[in-house]
Amino acid sequence: MTAFNTVRFRVKPGRDQEFLDAHNNVEATWPGLTHANIIKTGDRSYCIIAEWKDMDACVAARPNMIATLNSFRDTLEDLGGGLGVTDPAAGEVVLALK
Repeated sequence: MTAFNTVRFRVKPGRDQEFLDAHNNVEATWPGLTHANIIKTGDRSYCIIAEWKDMDACVAARPNMIATLNSFRDTLEDLGGGLGVTDPAAGEVVLALK
């Protein structure tokens, strides 16, 4: 079953392009990735939405995703509320609407 993961970020002032550039190689470095997009949700706020062939592929790619995160972690602000610099979620598709 197809799976998705999403991660919310807030980028430090003036570091947006550095944050975006750090994701240029995810296709090659995240095995099992079907598709990914980064959306801008506000001023310096972004969310990556990634589609995986299944949840096992998403879980298996976590070390690679963390390595990517570590390459730009210093560009991120703490989100507050005890979250740290990311707010991740992942799961299998339960209803495909279109």
